[in-house]
Amino acid sequence: MTGLDYGIAGRTALVCGSSQGLGRACAEALAAAGVEVTLNGRTQATLERTAAELAEAVGRPVSCVCADVTTPDGRASMLEACPEPDILVTNAAGPPPGQFADWDEDDWHKALSANMVAPIMLIRETIGPMRRKGWGRIVNITSNAVKAPIPQLGLSNGARSGFTGFIAGLAREVAADGVTINNLLPGQFATDRLRSLARTVADGSGSTFEDVWDGMAASNPARRLGRPEEFGAACAFLASRQAAYINGQNILLDGGAYPGTF
Repeated sequence: MTGLDYGIAGRTALVCGSSQGLGRACAEALAAAGVEVTLNGRTQATLERTAAELAEAVGRPVSCVCADVTTPDGRASMLEACPEPDILVTNAAGPPPGQFADWDEDDWHKALSANMVAPIMLIRETIGPMRRKGWGRIVNITSNAVKAPIPQLGLSNGARSGFTGFIAGLAREVAADGVTINNLLPGQFATDRLRSLARTVADGSGSTFEDVWDGMAASNPARRLGRPEEFGAACAFLASRQAAYINGQNILLDGGAYPGTF
């Protein structure tokens, strides 16, 4: 029995923030489906190591570009490395946690620039060719905070919610041209970023890392954390020909942690 053919072999993809974590998982899943992937990250050594590991896994070269997606120059470098991608995966780290009273206007501008304006500008540069070709897939990695705002993450809650509202309108404008835009909202996945958070919580509470980590898993209805490859598989499916009628959606991947019905 052979695996499902996603119908995207030979397509090109630009995957932001893909040297590690959930971005890397998306790149791995797309590459496994036959997509020519261009990786992106801000640390050259990590990026090159990921590219080499992925190239060995899929048996063909994998390109990469070291650039900061939150800057105009960074986005220009990315599009020079992967012009007119068929598939775009946007992804950027969220702003730091804190308290509302401590954030000044500059903090808000930085958060909006990185987590709202930057992905919009990258979409602006790539969506035109997609529409002209009559095919395109845009997948945005956002956050479960879009469904249920997270305390201490007000900067991220605001910026990502604004971005989500914009995408809701744009997705309907381009659907007739064969382009879909969807958002993936991750809950807690077993990534280095979550491990770092668990260590911070442990240091601040006097608990051990293992206790905090196990507590995170136990608090989920699935009694475990998400696996990055599960997230990557969802991204690859949204890029597939089978997902052509899925558009403008916010898809929550959290093991059932969100208790609402909408």
